[in-house]
Amino acid sequence: MALVTCAVASANAAAFYYSLLQSCMNCFRQGKSIHGSIITSASPPELHLGTKLVIFYAKHGDVAAARRVFDGMPHRSVVSWTAMVSGYSRNGRPREALELFALMCASGVRPNQFTYGSVASACSASGCVRSGEQVHACVAKGRFAGDMFVQSALMDMHLRCGSVGDARRLFTEMERKDVVSWNALLRGFVERGHCSDALGLLSSMLRQEMLPDHFTFGSALKACGAVSVLGNVELIHTCIIKLGYWGEKVVIGSLIDAYVKCRSMSSARVIYDSICEPDLVSSTALISGYSMDRNHTEDAMELFCNIHRGGLRIDGVLLSSLLGLCANAASLSLGTQIHAYMCKKQPMGDVALDNALVDMYAKAGEFSDARRAFDEMPHRNVVSWTSLITAYGKNGFGGDAMSLFDRMLEDGVKPNDVTFLSLLSACGHSGLMSRGMEYFTSMMSKYGIDPRAEHYSSAIDLLGRGGQLEEAWKLVQNMDIEPNSSMLGAMLGACKAYGNMPLGETAAKNLFSIAPESSVNYAVLANMYAESNLWEDARSTRKLMAETSSGKEAGCSII
Repeated sequence: MALVTCAVASANAAAFYYSLLQSCMNCFRQGKSIHGSIITSASPPELHLGTKLVIFYAKHGDVAAARRVFDGMPHRSVVSWTAMVSGYSRNGRPREALELFALMCASGVRPNQFTYGSVASACSASGCVRSGEQVHACVAKGRFAGDMFVQSALMDMHLRCGSVGDARRLFTEMERKDVVSWNALLRGFVERGHCSDALGLLSSMLRQEMLPDHFTFGSALKACGAVSVLGNVELIHTCIIKLGYWGEKVVIGSLIDAYVKCRSMSSARVIYDSICEPDLVSSTALISGYSMDRNHTEDAMELFCNIHRGGLRIDGVLLSSLLGLCANAASLSLGTQIHAYMCKKQPMGDVALDNALVDMYAKAGEFSDARRAFDEMPHRNVVSWTSLITAYGKNGFGGDAMSLFDRMLEDGVKPNDVTFLSLLSACGHSGLMSRGMEYFTSMMSKYGIDPRAEHYSSAIDLLGRGGQLEEAWKLVQNMDIEPNSSMLGAMLGACKAYGNMPLGETAAKNLFSIAPESSVNYAVLANMYAESNLWEDARSTRKLMAETSSGKEAGCSII
């Protein structure tokens, strides 16, 4: 009888603690205090209470405490295992999630649909394609092969790992599809840059009478912005109104952004003005659009002032857009006002915003202010260093650009392809051919960065400026990519500067086949012939220019 009474008391205590913990799931201190009381009660937590503790600690990001509870459980159910796997996956520990899943399978516990969902997310986060394929194989053999939740999770996993074909195939094989399944594939297409496929998928969705939701429209509008086809945006705009999603702030923000990316600023502004209470997303989208066009400087500032007067919270993204506008319009006075606002209102440490500030001062020619803003940054990334290197290089301070690059390496920041492009440009503007070619070589050999067309153009220009015309031409011939007009134009210019007629003729003839409408190339070659007293060749080249090219564009002035 005493044993029965003790068991009932224990069960009641477990139920009491479970209920108490449930009510404190959002309060870490109270939940931890309840766990302390459970420990001091001298009876280990039973299965359901132990699982609840694992969920509690994982929810608050303390996966170490969750694992200690999990390891201390005398018995574990599939829910307990899933809670721990999910805890690892949700807290950025995908490797541990996959290891625990393997241990779960080895222990003979059969996963459920939520286990597979968490494991699929872990495969996505770790980018482990092989593990993802193994998980997919386990699902295919088990009883959850046709489960929509699991199939959507697997499809999302394939997309995030770059296997668009596998995701599409899985979607086609699904017997039943809900809006979540469609949205997963649609979002995956957009994220992987398959924007035309995403819009095609939206058409199929509507044809099959599957009603889209606000997530569908958000992804579809991103795809429209990427392909910059205004007609698509207008069609989706019509669907949004017809299906009653006009009140969704996320949809309105995405719609404004899509119109902005299609350069339809008037439509974007009409939508913005129709909103009763514009939010930060829609305001930032419109100001970002204005920042792409220096003719809209006043519109952007007027909008910013209205936002400020309205008491709307202003974040770093919006201020970065304004600074970008100031940089493109070379409006130093406006940029300094925004800087003053940042000093008063904006917390320190926003790297993207600080980078925009450095870029603004650099493009305005205020190198001392750009350097001061750079030096005051609490954190710097590769963009921060590259912005200042670019500014020094463009203005002929090649030595300062190289010194800054050396400091960047000392700070342990790894350069990217844009950094090397800026260095090559800096060396070209400062006549530092040997150093520039050293950077070009080390970019490939030391850092494993494959040169793009812009890198080759800069290297050819660098060699050409230094008079190394044969070396420059060898580089053109040995490239992995087809030479473009920029590369051959640099070659032709260098040949003219150094009077190398044979190479100049070769470069010019290649240019004529690539860009026959450009009159500049004909004019350069004709001038080379004239300088060499080859008057007949000069005359025939100018005649060819008149017959083939579109002619020089007439200059104009706003004065």
